[in-house]
Amino acid sequence: MSATPSRALTAAAAGFALAACLGASPAQAARDYVWAAGSSTVFPFATRVSEQFARKTGMKAPKIESLGTGGGIKLFCSGVGDGFPDIATASRQMKRSEFDACAAKGVKEIIELKIGFDGIVVAIDKDGPDYALSPSTLYLGLASKVLRYGKYETNPYKTWAEVGAGLPRNRILVYGPPPSSGTRDAFVELAIEAGALKYPANKALKDKDERRFKEMVHPLRKDGWIDAGENDNAIVQTLTKTPGAIGVFGWSFLEENMDKVKGAPMNGVRPSLASISDGSYPLSRSLFIYVKKSNLGVTKGLREYVAEFVSDAATGRGGYLKDRGLIPLPAAQHEANKAAVRTLTPMGRPAA
Repeated sequence: MSATPSRALTAAAAGFALAACLGASPAQAARDYVWAAGSSTVFPFATRVSEQFARKTGMKAPKIESLGTGGGIKLFCSGVGDGFPDIATASRQMKRSEFDACAAKGVKEIIELKIGFDGIVVAIDKDGPDYALSPSTLYLGLASKVLRYGKYETNPYKTWAEVGAGLPRNRILVYGPPPSSGTRDAFVELAIEAGALKYPANKALKDKDERRFKEMVHPLRKDGWIDAGENDNAIVQTLTKTPGAIGVFGWSFLEENMDKVKGAPMNGVRPSLASISDGSYPLSRSLFIYVKKSNLGVTKGLREYVAEFVSDAATGRGGYLKDRGLIPLPAAQHEANKAAVRTLTPMGRPAA
């Protein structure tokens, strides 16, 4: 009876030895497909690369999930092994708290790759009235509390005309992404916070107590902002059926639907490829993918998929992702991405 346990132990030892040779723990049994999860904005780009990767290699197309940046990073950081994604897609940089959560679960070497630029657009139905907006009017229209006469009050404004001269008399009704979305995070930072900081009292509060400033400024009103989920196409459809409504989503969805919706100018600058890439459009941002270094060489196709993502064919100046709405990086940054994939240099701990 003792021979069977002995053979089992020998087999187990052999399995551990093989895993060690592959640079993975036994929990990291090789999956035969790549798994990426995260940003709804990066989703169409990651999906397009997945299709091209499968066509070129004959391997299974990677599994791409749209969970929002926060949701994707949380799942990515939840552990190692094939029960967790190889890649987190993000429409903002990973936060220090997220990086630390990764480390606590054993995800300790992460490769950060900026893949291009995107703009956050404030869109309206193509046949609707124009909105000449600014971060200040977005703060006054959408923040849950606004600064009035030196005090923070529950937002009293009901129509855009009350917020700024020359704006339509339509009621404030905005469809946008939920809190788990990087688009939501970026919109709050680039629009709401930037608008709030035009007021000296808000700037003074931020300088004195940033946490308190965010508590007062970041929450969005619940009677004018509607969380519309991670499906940006659904927001586009809503705008065509709801006169006067506004939508918030990534540039690529505006570009794909210019027959249905139009982007509102921000500080007099309309969103476009040129204005987003040169930074003149105020609500522009960078897009990222985060890769577990430990999974390279373990998950079948991961190295090849990442290489395809940073290739000239995909994210170069004339790459196929440009046709999907991605705004390419400057040549030097694009070349640095390709070098990072070759050297596999992990990112450092974020500053904030």
